[in-house]
Amino acid sequence: MSRAVRWIVPVVALAVAALFPLAAGPYPLAVARSVLTYMALAMSWDLLLRSGQISFGIAGFFGIGAYTAALSALHLGLPPVLSIVAAGVVAAALAAVLGLVILRLRTVYFAITTLALAEIFRVIMQNGGDASGGPEGLVMPSLIFNGEAKALYWTSLAAVLLSGTVSALFQRSRARLALTAIRNNELSARSSGIHIFTWLMIAFVSSSFLQGIVGGIQLQEYGFASPDSVFDSYYTLLPLAMALLGGTYSTPGPVVGALLLGVAAEYLKLKIPYGHLVVYGIIIVLVILLMPRGLYGVYRGQVKAWAGRPGVDRG
Repeated sequence: MSRAVRWIVPVVALAVAALFPLAAGPYPLAVARSVLTYMALAMSWDLLLRSGQISFGIAGFFGIGAYTAALSALHLGLPPVLSIVAAGVVAAALAAVLGLVILRLRTVYFAITTLALAEIFRVIMQNGGDASGGPEGLVMPSLIFNGEAKALYWTSLAAVLLSGTVSALFQRSRARLALTAIRNNELSARSSGIHIFTWLMIAFVSSSFLQGIVGGIQLQEYGFASPDSVFDSYYTLLPLAMALLGGTYSTPGPVVGALLLGVAAEYLKLKIPYGHLVVYGIIIVLVILLMPRGLYGVYRGQVKAWAGRPGVDRG
Protein backbone atom coordinates (compact mmCIF):
# COMPACT_ATOMS: atom_id res chain seq x y z
CA MET A 1 0.00 0.00 0.00
CA SER A 2 1.46 3.33 -1.07
CA ARG A 3 2.02 6.19 1.35
CA ALA A 4 -0.69 8.27 -0.40
CA VAL A 5 -3.30 5.52 0.00
CA ARG A 6 -2.38 5.10 3.66
CA TRP A 7 -3.38 8.72 4.23
CA ILE A 8 -6.36 8.87 1.86
CA VAL A 9 -8.22 5.86 3.30
CA PRO A 10 -8.37 7.09 6.92
CA VAL A 11 -9.18 10.66 5.84
CA VAL A 12 -12.09 9.50 3.69
CA ALA A 13 -13.28 7.13 6.44
CA LEU A 14 -13.14 9.97 8.97
CA ALA A 15 -15.10 12.29 6.67
CA VAL A 16 -17.79 9.65 6.15
CA ALA A 17 -17.97 8.97 9.88
CA ALA A 18 -18.23 12.69 10.68
CA LEU A 19 -21.05 13.22 8.17
CA PHE A 20 -22.94 10.04 9.12
CA PRO A 21 -25.24 11.71 11.71
CA LEU A 22 -26.55 14.12 9.07
CA ALA A 23 -28.16 11.24 7.14
CA ALA A 24 -28.84 8.62 9.82
CA GLY A 25 -31.98 8.11 11.87
CA PRO A 26 -32.12 7.71 15.67
CA TYR A 27 -31.63 3.91 15.74
CA PRO A 28 -28.65 3.70 13.33
CA LEU A 29 -27.11 6.61 15.21
CA ALA A 30 -27.47 4.80 18.54
CA VAL A 31 -25.87 1.67 17.07
CA ALA A 32 -23.04 3.76 15.61
CA ARG A 33 -22.36 5.40 18.99
CA SER A 34 -22.15 1.96 20.57
CA VAL A 35 -19.73 0.76 17.88
CA LEU A 36 -17.52 3.83 18.37
CA THR A 37 -17.44 3.28 22.13
CA TYR A 38 -16.25 -0.30 21.78
CA MET A 39 -13.85 0.66 19.00
CA ALA A 40 -12.09 3.12 21.30
CA LEU A 41 -11.93 0.50 24.06
CA ALA A 42 -10.57 -2.13 21.65
CA MET A 43 -7.76 0.17 20.50
CA SER A 44 -6.90 1.06 24.09
CA TRP A 45 -6.73 -2.62 25.08
CA ASP A 46 -4.39 -3.37 22.18
CA LEU A 47 -1.81 -0.86 23.49
CA LEU A 48 -0.90 -3.02 26.47
CA LEU A 49 -1.30 -6.26 24.53
CA ARG A 50 1.64 -5.21 22.34
CA SER A 51 3.89 -5.88 25.33
CA GLY A 52 2.53 -9.42 25.67
CA GLN A 53 0.47 -8.57 28.77
CA ILE A 54 -3.20 -9.54 28.51
CA SER A 55 -5.52 -7.38 30.59
CA PHE A 56 -9.09 -8.26 31.53
CA GLY A 57 -9.55 -4.99 33.38
CA ILE A 58 -11.13 -2.87 30.63
CA ALA A 59 -14.48 -2.69 32.41
CA GLY A 60 -12.71 -1.78 35.66
CA PHE A 61 -11.05 1.40 34.38
CA PHE A 62 -14.04 2.19 32.16
CA GLY A 63 -16.23 2.10 35.27
CA ILE A 64 -13.76 4.14 37.30
CA GLY A 65 -13.90 6.77 34.57
CA ALA A 66 -17.70 6.85 34.64
CA TYR A 67 -17.81 7.17 38.44
CA THR A 68 -15.06 9.81 38.47
CA ALA A 69 -16.99 11.93 35.97
CA ALA A 70 -20.15 11.66 38.06
CA LEU A 71 -18.44 12.29 41.41
CA SER A 72 -16.37 15.22 40.14
CA ALA A 73 -19.50 16.86 38.77
CA LEU A 74 -21.56 16.21 41.90
CA HIS A 75 -19.02 17.08 44.60
CA LEU A 76 -16.51 19.35 42.84
CA GLY A 77 -18.89 21.10 40.52
CA LEU A 78 -16.78 20.37 37.43
CA PRO A 79 -18.49 21.07 34.11
CA PRO A 80 -19.18 17.98 31.97
CA VAL A 81 -16.18 18.40 29.66
CA LEU A 82 -13.74 18.72 32.56
CA SER A 83 -15.39 15.77 34.30
CA ILE A 84 -14.49 13.63 31.27
CA VAL A 85 -10.88 14.80 31.46
CA ALA A 86 -10.88 14.03 35.19
CA ALA A 87 -12.19 10.55 34.40
CA GLY A 88 -9.13 9.81 32.26
CA VAL A 89 -6.67 11.36 34.72
CA VAL A 90 -8.00 9.44 37.72
CA ALA A 91 -8.08 6.15 35.79
CA ALA A 92 -4.48 6.75 34.69
CA ALA A 93 -3.34 7.68 38.22
CA LEU A 94 -5.00 4.58 39.67
CA ALA A 95 -3.33 2.45 37.00
CA ALA A 96 0.05 3.99 37.85
CA VAL A 97 -0.36 3.14 41.55
CA LEU A 98 -1.64 -0.38 40.93
CA GLY A 99 0.94 -0.91 38.21
CA LEU A 100 3.75 -0.62 40.76
CA VAL A 101 2.60 -4.01 42.01
CA ILE A 102 0.69 -5.87 39.31
CA LEU A 103 3.09 -5.09 36.46
CA ARG A 104 5.59 -7.34 38.23
CA LEU A 105 3.29 -10.23 37.30
CA ARG A 106 3.29 -11.97 33.95
CA THR A 107 1.01 -13.98 31.64
CA VAL A 108 -1.98 -15.62 33.31
CA TYR A 109 -1.19 -14.14 36.75
CA PHE A 110 -1.43 -10.60 35.39
CA ALA A 111 -4.62 -11.41 33.46
CA ILE A 112 -6.36 -12.89 36.51
CA THR A 113 -5.30 -9.96 38.68
CA THR A 114 -6.75 -7.39 36.27
CA LEU A 115 -9.98 -9.38 36.12
CA ALA A 116 -10.14 -9.39 39.92
CA LEU A 117 -9.49 -5.63 40.03
CA ALA A 118 -12.55 -4.94 37.90
CA GLU A 119 -14.69 -6.94 40.31
CA ILE A 120 -13.08 -5.25 43.33
CA PHE A 121 -13.90 -1.82 41.89
CA ARG A 122 -17.51 -2.90 41.39
CA VAL A 123 -17.86 -4.18 44.95
CA ILE A 124 -16.29 -1.02 46.41
CA MET A 125 -18.73 1.20 44.54
CA GLN A 126 -21.63 -1.05 45.42
CA ASN A 127 -20.83 -0.74 49.12
CA GLY A 128 -19.69 2.88 49.09
CA GLY A 129 -22.90 4.22 50.61
CA ASP A 130 -23.78 7.83 49.88
CA ALA A 131 -20.31 8.55 48.52
CA SER A 132 -20.79 6.23 45.53
CA GLY A 133 -24.57 6.00 45.54
CA GLY A 134 -24.52 2.36 46.59
CA PRO A 135 -26.16 -0.27 44.35
CA GLU A 136 -28.39 2.39 42.77
CA GLY A 137 -25.42 4.46 41.61
CA LEU A 138 -25.14 8.17 40.82
CA VAL A 139 -27.01 10.50 38.51
CA MET A 140 -25.19 13.29 36.66
CA PRO A 141 -26.41 16.77 37.61
CA SER A 142 -25.82 18.10 34.10
CA LEU A 143 -24.93 16.70 30.68
CA ILE A 144 -22.91 18.22 27.87
CA PHE A 145 -25.55 18.01 25.18
CA ASN A 146 -28.63 17.02 27.21
CA GLY A 147 -29.01 13.80 25.27
CA GLU A 148 -28.67 15.37 21.81
CA ALA A 149 -27.93 12.29 19.68
CA LYS A 150 -25.75 13.86 16.99
CA ALA A 151 -23.53 15.72 19.44
CA LEU A 152 -23.11 12.56 21.53
CA TYR A 153 -22.09 10.68 18.39
CA TRP A 154 -19.42 13.26 17.56
CA THR A 155 -18.14 13.09 21.14
CA SER A 156 -17.77 9.31 20.81
CA LEU A 157 -16.02 9.83 17.48
CA ALA A 158 -13.60 12.19 19.24
CA ALA A 159 -12.79 9.37 21.70
CA VAL A 160 -12.03 7.08 18.76
CA LEU A 161 -9.75 9.72 17.23
CA LEU A 162 -7.92 10.11 20.54
CA SER A 163 -7.47 6.35 20.93
CA GLY A 164 -6.42 6.00 17.29
CA THR A 165 -3.90 8.83 17.62
CA VAL A 166 -2.31 7.29 20.71
CA SER A 167 -2.27 3.87 19.03
CA ALA A 168 -0.61 5.31 15.90
CA LEU A 169 1.97 7.16 18.01
CA PHE A 170 2.83 3.90 19.76
CA GLN A 171 3.12 2.21 16.37
CA ARG A 172 5.40 4.87 14.86
CA SER A 173 7.70 5.55 17.80
CA ARG A 174 10.25 3.78 19.98
CA ALA A 175 7.34 2.32 21.92
CA ARG A 176 6.65 -0.16 19.12
CA LEU A 177 10.20 -1.51 19.13
CA ALA A 178 10.37 -1.63 22.93
CA LEU A 179 7.00 -3.34 23.45
CA THR A 180 7.64 -5.81 20.61
CA ALA A 181 11.02 -6.71 22.10
CA ILE A 182 9.41 -7.23 25.52
CA ARG A 183 6.70 -9.41 24.00
CA ASN A 184 9.17 -11.56 22.09
CA ASN A 185 11.78 -12.07 24.81
CA GLU A 186 12.13 -10.07 28.01
CA LEU A 187 15.64 -11.28 28.72
CA SER A 188 16.84 -10.23 25.28
CA ALA A 189 15.02 -6.89 25.62
CA ARG A 190 16.66 -6.20 28.98
CA SER A 191 20.10 -7.05 27.62
CA SER A 192 19.47 -4.57 24.80
CA GLY A 193 19.02 -1.77 27.31
CA ILE A 194 15.21 -1.62 27.30
CA HIS A 195 13.74 -0.65 30.68
CA ILE A 196 10.94 -3.20 30.75
CA PHE A 197 8.99 -1.90 33.74
CA THR A 198 8.98 1.68 32.42
CA TRP A 199 7.55 0.70 29.05
CA LEU A 200 4.96 -1.59 30.63
CA MET A 201 3.90 1.25 32.90
CA ILE A 202 3.61 3.66 29.95
CA ALA A 203 1.42 1.20 28.04
CA PHE A 204 -0.72 0.35 31.08
CA VAL A 205 -1.29 3.98 32.11
CA SER A 206 -2.02 5.09 28.53
CA SER A 207 -4.49 2.25 28.06
CA SER A 208 -6.25 3.02 31.36
CA PHE A 209 -6.40 6.75 30.59
CA LEU A 210 -8.23 6.09 27.34
CA GLN A 211 -10.61 3.64 29.00
CA GLY A 212 -11.38 6.22 31.70
CA ILE A 213 -12.09 8.87 29.05
CA VAL A 214 -14.50 6.53 27.25
CA GLY A 215 -16.22 5.77 30.56
CA GLY A 216 -16.67 9.48 31.21
CA ILE A 217 -18.14 9.98 27.75
CA GLN A 218 -20.47 7.01 28.14
CA LEU A 219 -21.83 8.59 31.30
CA GLN A 220 -22.88 11.60 29.24
CA GLU A 221 -25.09 9.38 27.10
CA TYR A 222 -26.99 7.62 29.89
CA GLY A 223 -26.73 10.23 32.63
CA PHE A 224 -26.06 7.78 35.47
CA ALA A 225 -23.48 5.28 36.71
CA SER A 226 -24.31 2.16 38.71
CA PRO A 227 -21.94 -0.68 39.70
CA ASP A 228 -23.74 -3.32 37.65
CA SER A 229 -23.95 -1.16 34.51
CA VAL A 230 -20.52 0.46 34.19
CA PHE A 231 -18.48 -2.51 35.49
CA ASP A 232 -20.34 -4.97 33.27
CA SER A 233 -18.10 -7.67 31.76
CA TYR A 234 -19.63 -6.71 28.41
CA TYR A 235 -17.21 -3.76 28.36
CA THR A 236 -14.31 -6.20 28.59
CA LEU A 237 -15.38 -9.14 26.47
CA LEU A 238 -16.68 -7.28 23.41
CA PRO A 239 -13.69 -4.91 22.88
CA LEU A 240 -11.35 -7.86 23.42
CA ALA A 241 -13.21 -9.95 20.83
CA MET A 242 -13.19 -7.02 18.39
CA ALA A 243 -9.44 -6.53 18.67
CA LEU A 244 -8.75 -10.24 18.23
CA LEU A 245 -11.09 -10.55 15.26
CA GLY A 246 -9.72 -7.49 13.48
CA GLY A 247 -6.08 -8.11 14.32
CA THR A 248 -3.89 -7.21 17.26
CA TYR A 249 -0.66 -5.16 17.53
CA SER A 250 -2.04 -2.58 15.08
CA THR A 251 -4.35 0.41 14.78
CA PRO A 252 -6.53 -0.72 11.83
CA GLY A 253 -7.16 -4.19 13.32
CA PRO A 254 -9.38 -3.14 16.26
CA VAL A 255 -11.18 -0.68 13.96
CA VAL A 256 -12.06 -3.42 11.46
CA GLY A 257 -13.08 -5.81 14.24
CA ALA A 258 -15.26 -3.17 15.89
CA LEU A 259 -17.09 -2.40 12.67
CA LEU A 260 -17.82 -6.05 11.93
CA LEU A 261 -18.56 -7.31 15.41
CA GLY A 262 -20.30 -4.12 16.51
CA VAL A 263 -23.07 -4.55 13.96
CA ALA A 264 -23.21 -8.30 14.64
CA ALA A 265 -23.46 -7.59 18.38
CA GLU A 266 -26.59 -5.50 17.87
CA TYR A 267 -28.17 -8.31 15.87
CA LEU A 268 -27.22 -10.92 18.49
CA LYS A 269 -28.66 -8.83 21.33
CA LEU A 270 -31.99 -8.77 19.51
CA LYS A 271 -31.99 -12.49 18.69
CA ILE A 272 -30.43 -13.98 21.84
CA PRO A 273 -30.49 -11.25 24.52
CA TYR A 274 -29.36 -13.59 27.29
CA GLY A 275 -26.81 -15.61 25.38
CA HIS A 276 -24.93 -13.20 23.15
CA LEU A 277 -21.90 -13.11 25.47
CA VAL A 278 -21.43 -16.83 24.84
CA VAL A 279 -21.16 -16.09 21.12
CA TYR A 280 -18.41 -13.53 21.78
CA GLY A 281 -16.52 -16.14 23.79
CA ILE A 282 -16.83 -18.63 20.94
CA ILE A 283 -15.55 -16.00 18.49
CA ILE A 284 -12.50 -15.37 20.68
CA VAL A 285 -11.69 -19.10 20.86
CA LEU A 286 -12.16 -19.64 17.11
CA VAL A 287 -10.03 -16.62 16.17
CA ILE A 288 -7.21 -17.70 18.49
CA LEU A 289 -7.27 -21.24 17.09
CA LEU A 290 -7.89 -20.59 13.40
CA MET A 291 -6.83 -17.01 12.72
CA PRO A 292 -4.45 -15.81 15.46
CA ARG A 293 -3.34 -12.79 13.43
CA GLY A 294 -6.91 -11.57 12.90
CA LEU A 295 -8.37 -10.25 9.66
CA TYR A 296 -5.91 -7.37 9.31
CA GLY A 297 -3.00 -9.70 10.04
CA VAL A 298 -4.16 -12.08 7.30
CA TYR A 299 -4.52 -9.15 4.91
CA ARG A 300 -0.99 -7.92 5.71
CA GLY A 301 0.35 -11.42 5.17
CA GLN A 302 -1.32 -11.65 1.76
CA VAL A 303 0.02 -8.22 0.74
CA LYS A 304 3.56 -9.21 1.72
CA ALA A 305 3.23 -12.51 -0.13
CA TRP A 306 1.97 -10.71 -3.24
CA ALA A 307 4.74 -8.10 -3.04
CA GLY A 308 7.36 -10.81 -2.80
CA ARG A 309 6.35 -12.65 -5.94
CA PRO A 310 8.93 -12.43 -8.73
CA GLY A 311 7.84 -10.53 -11.84
CA VAL A 312 5.09 -8.60 -10.07
CA ASP A 313 4.96 -4.85 -10.50
CA ARG A 314 5.14 -3.51 -6.91
CA GLY A 315 4.76 0.15 -7.80
